[in-house]
Amino acid sequence: MSTVSSESLEIAKARYQNGKAAFETGQYREAVEQLEKAGALLARNSRLGGEVQIWLVTAYEAAGRTEEAIALCEQLKRHPHLEISKQARELHYILNAPRLQRPKEWMTEIPDLGAVPDNESKIRLSVNNTQSPKRQIPAEPEFVDLTQVNTRDNRFIWMALIVIGLTLGGLLWLSFS
Repeated sequence: MSTVSSESLEIAKARYQNGKAAFETGQYREAVEQLEKAGALLARNSRLGGEVQIWLVTAYEAAGRTEEAIALCEQLKRHPHLEISKQARELHYILNAPRLQRPKEWMTEIPDLGAVPDNESKIRLSVNNTQSPKRQIPAEPEFVDLTQVNTRDNRFIWMALIVIGLTLGGLLWLSFS
């Protein structure tokens, strides 16, 4: 086991945080890159090294690199820290679970905007809009059939009024006493 200098430990921690932040914002390729660099600076059998590797498993899976995620889970199941090996076993179980087939109408396809060329020059927004905005005509109020409305006396309202009256009366009586 090699010792890690304090400088490289700080660099690894910074890359670990950058990798987590990239993962949480959906930048999975960047997360994989940062977490791999952080893992290279740390001892694999250390607690922090294990945490970085667990995050790397999830980043691999999110980036579509499932085989690498499963292989790393296999290694982490034998990690000396109990919590890391437990998380690796749970992730391994999840990654190896059978994929359910979902109907296409249940899915919303999100296009990869990273491949789209910069269209900023094609999009022009007019600051001085000469057309007046369309006014929405308010919809006619919907009429309610009063025979369907419960119009019986609500005892709660009367009880609330009595309580408020007694409270105000008590406060006035105390203020003059």
